[in-house]
Amino acid sequence: MIKSMTAFAKAVHTQDAVTAEAVIRSYNSRHLDVAVYLPDMCQGLEEELKKIVTRYHHRGRMEIRVTVQDERAQESGFDVDDVRAAAYLKALKQVTRSLGLSREPDLTDVLSAGHIIVPAVHDPNQPLVTAVVSEAVDQAARNLDQMRRAEGDHLYQDLMARIDAIEAQMDQVSELAAEIPVLYKKRLEERLARLTAGQGEIDPVRLAQEVAVLADKSDVSEEIVRISSHIDQFRKTMNAEQSRGQTLNFLIQEFNREFNTIGSKAGQAALSHRVVDLKSQLEKIREQVQNIE
Repeated sequence: MIKSMTAFAKAVHTQDAVTAEAVIRSYNSRHLDVAVYLPDMCQGLEEELKKIVTRYHHRGRMEIRVTVQDERAQESGFDVDDVRAAAYLKALKQVTRSLGLSREPDLTDVLSAGHIIVPAVHDPNQPLVTAVVSEAVDQAARNLDQMRRAEGDHLYQDLMARIDAIEAQMDQVSELAAEIPVLYKKRLEERLARLTAGQGEIDPVRLAQEVAVLADKSDVSEEIVRISSHIDQFRKTMNAEQSRGQTLNFLIQEFNREFNTIGSKAGQAALSHRVVDLKSQLEKIREQVQNIE
């Protein structure tokens, strides 16, 4: 089962006039990193919400933003700051007398000071707010998990097709590698023929020894066997019950090491070109694997 690390989800939950909306965005990350952004009334819930997210997700950068609306707070009315109003009116009257103004200050003048009539302070039902926010985040985390799984299915199809292509190319690499001893023998014969022109025939035993030494140095059979093993392990990891992006990333490094070794031993242009194709395909796989949880 493959899960992508890049996704977006949200959820809204309402209970007893309290509504919470949770939005989660996730990005690539080597580890699980959760950041929570909450309104003032929910500041104490950060750790609890992080625990909820870790039930469903084990890797990636998570950004959770929560908004809360309490309809009861809108029904609480307003408070009047009598002390501020009286002090401001007193100051206005003093200015009026000092300037010899004929008009007495009125209500409009007092209200212009601001913060005279303010919304009443509402003490939220904290257990209710906690329950509503927790449920909204839990739903959003589950929705995110579904989206990451859906995206993971697309990644699965793409990666399995690419690993199949690599396996097919490795069959061609094996065929080309089998031709290397014959190729070295022909090259060595031609070179020795030029060097010993007119000096007699080449010792076939010595020639066979030299060809054997060169063929051994250019033998890539071990690398081919290891790559075959990596392909099997890659498929098993892709079909594992849990998403294992880090394991896949490690296998990519092993693939690259073997391809580099084959490239350094390649004794013919066709094999070198095949290695270039393999590394190009591997790079595309590596880019996709970075998105896997």
